[in-house]
Amino acid sequence: MSPYRHGRTSFATVHCHGGTRAILTQSLANGGASADLLAFPNTQQQTSVVSFDRRELSEILKVYGRMVASGEWRDYAIDMLKDRAVFSIFRRSSEMPLYRIVKDPKLSRRQGAYQVVAAGGQVLKRGHDLTAVLRVFDRQIRLADNG
Repeated sequence: MSPYRHGRTSFATVHCHGGTRAILTQSLANGGASADLLAFPNTQQQTSVVSFDRRELSEILKVYGRMVASGEWRDYAIDMLKDRAVFSIFRRSSEMPLYRIVKDPKLSRRQGAYQVVAAGGQVLKRGHDLTAVLRVFDRQIRLADNG
């Protein structure tokens, strides 16, 4: 509780269980003492976002690092959205992404939560195992290492 005073009225901010906030007002006006508790709705929506965990990000960055070392890729972006997480890969940061690695948990029981999407929107590979899905880049890595 953090109290403060304005004239003959005292205010205190109260943090209740579950993140609800309220203001307790106490007035000494006109010789009487009264107190009111005014609840405020939670202004910060508890929206969860989908993200890559440490293991998934490590697998993605391993492939990304090899392609950067060969000069094929130069930039990336990570979007954590309400329904999916996207790792976008760029040749130049001013262009459209060459590839997008998407994690969509809603698809985990069907085709698999992971997919690699090309620039034109074509799904190159999808599956339940991220390592297996990322193997779609193995041929490019071999070509980049040899070339």
